[in-house]
Amino acid sequence: MVAPPATTVALPTHLTTVDEFEQWQTQPGTDGNFEFVRGRIIPKSMKQNEAKIARTLTRLFAQTTAYQQNHELMAEMDSYVDSTRKRIPDLTYFTADQLAAIEQGNRVGTLFAIEILSDSESYTDVSEKIQDYFDGGAQLVWYIEPLRQRIHAYTSPDDSTVFKGQQTISAAPVVPDFQFVVADLFA
Repeated sequence: MVAPPATTVALPTHLTTVDEFEQWQTQPGTDGNFEFVRGRIIPKSMKQNEAKIARTLTRLFAQTTAYQQNHELMAEMDSYVDSTRKRIPDLTYFTADQLAAIEQGNRVGTLFAIEILSDSESYTDVSEKIQDYFDGGAQLVWYIEPLRQRIHAYTSPDDSTVFKGQQTISAAPVVPDFQFVVADLFA
């Protein structure tokens, strides 16, 4: 017997707040991972080539002091900016205190977001995401370019350093011992 096709709901255009958006997400047929940015609903999914990088990063993170203190680097988790913006970084760092707040139903923004550049993203998309993370309280954002094998480390929306090849990147000041040679990530 063939299962009937899944019911899908058209993406609404009238929502203005994260509360309204999350209420819409509870309706049947709204399965999927979506960011919400000032009324826009943006589908979000990690590609297989991005997943390899994410897996490598989470394994490296598991060797840090932060991990030993029950902090986490998690894939595709909500990161709240304000009442009109919710982003979903490819990887998000949360402290143990933030995780406890999430378990109690609080909305939390990331301190450290990692994005893996997707073929479909424009410069404007990237700039908006970086701004949103910092608006939400981030202290560090990494934007990884798999094709060019380099990482942009942002310490503010306007200040970044590019790391590539044999250079060592560190997640200081957020997670100082989360560091590696950039070429090793792409090996």
